[in-house]
Amino acid sequence: MAEFYHKKKKICQMCAGKSIDYKDVNIVSKYITDKGKIMNRRMTGACAKHQRHIAEQIKRARFMALLPYVK
Repeated sequence: MAEFYHKKKKICQMCAGKSIDYKDVNIVSKYITDKGKIMNRRMTGACAKHQRHIAEQIKRARFMALLPYVK
């Protein structure tokens, strides 16, 4: 018989109280892949509203040359 397991749903870190700012490169770099792409919602566990905020902060950090566009 097929046994199903339920994966625990990720909680959006920003809904829980964390904030992301483009000046904090260590935190922003957690949301980009090795190749420099922005991670999707399934990988980050963010809600739609905060995923847009994450993408905006990553783009600002790239523009200010705090993060590279390509690694």
